[in-house]
Amino acid sequence: MTDYVRWLSELGMDDVPVVGGKNASLGEMIQHLTQLGVQVPGGFATTAQAYRDFLAVDGLAERIAAELDALDVDDIAALSAAGPRIRGWIIEQPFQPELDEAIDEAYAALADKTGSAADTTWAVRSSATAEDLPDASFAGQQETFLNIHGLDNVKLAIKEVFASLYNDRAISYRVHKGFTHAEVALSAGVQRMVRSDIAASGVMFTLDTESGYDNAVFITSSVGLGEMVVQGAVNPDEFYVHKPTLEAGRPAILRRSVGDKAMRMVFAEPGSREPVRTEQTPTELRGQFSISDAEVEALAKQAVLIEQHYQRPMDIEWAKDGIDGQLYIVQARPETVQSRSGQVVERYRLQQTGGEVLATGRSIGGRIGAGKARVVESIRDMDQVQAGDVLITDMTDPDWEPVMKRAAAIVTNRGGRTCHAAIIARELGVPAVVGCNDATDKIAEGQAVTVSCAEGDTGYIYDGELEFEHKVVELEKMPEVPVKVMMNVGNPERAFGFASLPNAGVGLARLEFIINNSIGIHPKALLEFDQLPDDLKAEIGPRIAAYPSPRDYFVMRLAEGIATLAATFSPNPVIIRMSDFKSNEYANLIAGPRYEPEEENPMIGFRGAGRYVSDTFKDCFAMECEALKYVRNEMGLTNLQIMIPFVRTLNQAKAVSEALAEQGLKRGENGLKLIMMCEIPSNAVLAEQFLEYFDGFSIGSNDMTQLTLGIDRDSSLVAADFEERDPAVKAMLSMAIQACRKQGKYVGICGQGPSDHPDFADWLVKEGIESVSLNPDTVIDTWLYLAEHLGQG
Repeated sequence: MTDYVRWLSELGMDDVPVVGGKNASLGEMIQHLTQLGVQVPGGFATTAQAYRDFLAVDGLAERIAAELDALDVDDIAALSAAGPRIRGWIIEQPFQPELDEAIDEAYAALADKTGSAADTTWAVRSSATAEDLPDASFAGQQETFLNIHGLDNVKLAIKEVFASLYNDRAISYRVHKGFTHAEVALSAGVQRMVRSDIAASGVMFTLDTESGYDNAVFITSSVGLGEMVVQGAVNPDEFYVHKPTLEAGRPAILRRSVGDKAMRMVFAEPGSREPVRTEQTPTELRGQFSISDAEVEALAKQAVLIEQHYQRPMDIEWAKDGIDGQLYIVQARPETVQSRSGQVVERYRLQQTGGEVLATGRSIGGRIGAGKARVVESIRDMDQVQAGDVLITDMTDPDWEPVMKRAAAIVTNRGGRTCHAAIIARELGVPAVVGCNDATDKIAEGQAVTVSCAEGDTGYIYDGELEFEHKVVELEKMPEVPVKVMMNVGNPERAFGFASLPNAGVGLARLEFIINNSIGIHPKALLEFDQLPDDLKAEIGPRIAAYPSPRDYFVMRLAEGIATLAATFSPNPVIIRMSDFKSNEYANLIAGPRYEPEEENPMIGFRGAGRYVSDTFKDCFAMECEALKYVRNEMGLTNLQIMIPFVRTLNQAKAVSEALAEQGLKRGENGLKLIMMCEIPSNAVLAEQFLEYFDGFSIGSNDMTQLTLGIDRDSSLVAADFEERDPAVKAMLSMAIQACRKQGKYVGICGQGPSDHPDFADWLVKEGIESVSLNPDTVIDTWLYLAEHLGQG
């Protein structure tokens, strides 16, 4: 073609100085990945030389330089005046004749390739020569223009792309990143428009954006054009896909989350002033997933191919065409935050608990911040935010970058975890909670607040400035210990973050935690949904709308939590304990009081194995089994082992083992191990007989202590006498450990004791325990204690 215009299909990553990072990457994928199944719309790009020659006409570059040399970018008012003035100069400047002619010829050729130019619309995207570097994303600094009709409008959009290099946010970002304005040039890419306005679009990362866990693809999706997701104007659907399971050709979706998708961007009517418009998403689309499971996995496969080609984690924008039904990649750039983190684990933890929760949303960054709330309604008022304040607003975008770096934390009503604001917040190291819906209403101006992103996918804004701790651990310096150190992980949302800790797997994952937090509805109510009164149907209906049936909702949500844990720690064992709710805890679920008995002492009542083989709970137990079976047999995550809690008698042990086999979970098949929770004195006294039905014990020191010493662990009146290290409790534990050692079977402990008392963990190791499963926040300290103490002999 010419010095001014190049076909995308002729470009590669060597051409970043010529057409910028975005257009070079599009060309790289068209050349090398099309044959592997990665679909990228073709088109052409103007060159950096075209842009520089454009600025050279009539001294425009000198005028811009003079304006910027005199500018203090931290003066918000001055920046807000200089940016529009420079952009106006660029829009008014005519193209030099050679560029004008080159665009004419390229457009005619592209329109001829595409078919009917009259019906085709175009996307005109910006691509800067300094963007998408490993240490700076430049995310969202320049503009994209969608649904552009005809040559004249394409030319105007190209000029607007050139002008967007001088957006207020872009000027500020370059200064703060140490880039000279004149060293950055701009290229405009012109492609056929992917008709996601009548389908869906979103963003995906080839790692978890919060923890850096790199065996998952994280995908966001919403209906309509992708700018709503990128800008953070909508709370999208979210999906995690496990790469090794995907590669094995098995179902690989670990988690699904329905976003409210309140707004969508669509094409405007012909003749409108703007080519696109936003509107409320139709109600019937909000409660449903915007893409199918098959499309989620197809996107993940493209993401993996792109990551493998570039040999680094990637940040990718995608769009589904509502006419041809195909999935297209419209941008791919390096991920710039988690991929730079090394062999260091940072841990933030609240030291105060029980604070009033003012608002919740999606957590960004894994950190905690506290300060005075500044409720800002408009970007015009962002200078109100002082260093150390917590910014509370409806929606942030990269225009807010000059003030985001001042804030101790950021809270927004709208936005998803892959929006540009989230990317910038991560880059700045500022904790952010996005998509809260009502934070600006619930949090008062000047109120002291704490923003916690250290508790999983959900971020919390607490009343008051709460105390928290921050630890940095260098993993390369961890010594060896003479016992397997496993973890107790209840919340699948935190699994990716915990995976970076040294561990030998998960010794205890509580199914009831997943039921309580991810499902929230009594299983019986889902089995009998049609028989429920109207008020309960109205409460439950919206929660289950995205799933094929009420029963499927329970099984699929449960399987997602189980699969997340099993995949994250694979190939190490993950021991899932089947539900151990007490009747009073089940009663707290939606519709729970309809089905649960009132017991004087639920702690030693209708719980554990006794439930599974009872006529009133068998069908609920079957759903749990179905979820476990799906994860093991369909997804192939056979590192998943099953633990049965509160087995009172040998008859119960036999009955529950047979019930599992009837449900397709037969001990020994496909490597399945059944572990029994050893937590009742009868379990220790008859340990050898119980082991006839199980492959080992996991000792629950809390219940064993309670039942050995006759102490209600929930009663504050007798709490002082609750002691896992009491000689009677140790005697019980010793009997259980020795029985397992004698038969060559697994024995671990997953109670609170080893987490609270490293000397107790020390005694257990000397007794012959195979594994100690600890709460994640105590893993490092207990590990170091064991290494030092046992190392002394």
